[in-house]
Order: sequence, then structure tokens, then C-alpha cells
Amino acid sequence: MTVNGSGRVEPGEARVEESLDRIVEEGEPRLHRGWLALSATGALGGFDVATGVLALLAVLAATHNHLLAGVAFSIGLIALLLGHSELFTEGFLIPVTTVAAGKARVVDLVRMWFVVLVANLVGGWIITWLIMKAFPSLGSQAIEGGRHFVDLGINLESFCLAVLGGSTITLMTRMQHGTESMPARIVAAVAAGFLLAGLQLNHSILDSLLIFAGLHTGHAPYGYLDWLTWVGWAILGNIVGGIGLVTLLRLVRSRRLIQEKRAEEAAATEEAVG
Repeated sequence: MTVNGSGRVEPGEARVEESLDRIVEEGEPRLHRGWLALSATGALGGFDVATGVLALLAVLAATHNHLLAGVAFSIGLIALLLGHSELFTEGFLIPVTTVAAGKARVVDLVRMWFVVLVANLVGGWIITWLIMKAFPSLGSQAIEGGRHFVDLGINLESFCLAVLGGSTITLMTRMQHGTESMPARIVAAVAAGFLLAGLQLNHSILDSLLIFAGLHTGHAPYGYLDWLTWVGWAILGNIVGGIGLVTLLRLVRSRRLIQEKRAEEAAATEEAVG
């Protein structure tokens, strides 16, 4: 526990330390999951986000209001939270901090990112196919939503939207791990959903599922090659936003705590070996 010069505990530092402990405690097993378990939780993450996409399309069809649809989409993020599934863009704060704390290797981080990304997309592709077959009346909304992102192109505007998308989802993760209150965590999910979907930020998984939904109709004016070009740009921006704007700043604030923990572990290991 951190104390100031008078020997009293600094409340702010104590909360940061508690949050850091929760992050590392959760991140270590996530990074060391087997391939099958990682693939399964990633596919479930795609399923969860797809439920949010269904809600988003339904509200858009009824109201044509993106802000209301953003609130509806938060159902998918709440499902992620309560179902403990894995989302690629949630893999910035917790896993990177865990690697910085010496509890996992960079190769573990890259493996998790790759497997979860692919599993999210595959799982989401399957569920959006089911959604379009079950609700063909939502097809026009799906095509319009997917075309919006494909038509953004590769430029500064779309990159900035992707940076904001990555920073928003990582901020949600940071807020959720800054409290043990489940209602507060749900509020964070709703807030992130509102920003991501309501403001149509570039998010590599959410918007991929919108694009897939449009493709499943068979009438989309774009194809999988257009999606592939878009998603590579979105992933890059999400990483810059999630790691560069949020995670690295969090690590700077927690750097001393991380160094102390690594030193304590090194001393304990040396003592055990000795």
C-alpha cells in the first residue's frame, strides 16, 4: 500500500494499486488460456456483439436515430461483461498491463490478439447470417450501416474515427476495472455503446458485423475485399487509440507500482532459489 511522507495512505494511489491488482489477476489466466478455450471465448464474444447489432438494426429500422440505436447496441457490451467472453479490442488494457507486469510474454499477447480477432469475426459472421435470415426486413438497414463504413475510405477522418473507437472501448475496460460495483460497470458499458454505435466510430469488430450483415443480404454494393481493406485500417486505428491513448498513459501512472511488484517477485524468486 502506498503511503505519503507523513505515513498516511494516499486514497488515490491505493485505488490505482487495487485496480492494477485486479487487472493483472484477470489478465494472467486470459493470456495463458489454451488455443481451444481462447477460440471459444472469442467466438462467444462475436455472438455477444452480434446481439447488440441486432438491437441496433431493430432500433434504426424503427426510429432512424443513431443515438437511440447506440444505447440499444450496449446490450452486446453488457452481454460481454456478464458473460465473461472475449473481445479483440478489450485485449489492450488488461493483457498489455499483464505483460508489463512480467506475468506473461509478448508472444502470449500476440497469440491472444490473433486468435480472439479471428474468433470474434467468425462467430459474428455466423450470428449475423442467422439475423439476416430471421429478420430480412432489417436488410436495408444492414446494407446502409455497412456501406457507411466501407465508403469512409482510407483517410485521416476514418483513421481518427478508429482511434476514437479503440480509445472508447479501452476506456470502458479501464472504468469497469476501477470499481467492484456491477451497476457501475453496466453504466460504463452503456456509455461506451452509446459512443461507439451512436456516433458511428470505427470499431473493427462491431462495424465488421454490420458489414457482414449487409453482405448476407446478397444485395450489398460492396464485397469482402472492400471489408478486408477497411478492417485493416480500422484495426490499426483501434490499436493506436486503445494502447497509445489509454493503456500507455495508465502504465505511466502505474509504472512505479509495476516496478515495485516486479522487484518484490524477483526477490521472492531469488530467496526461494537460494
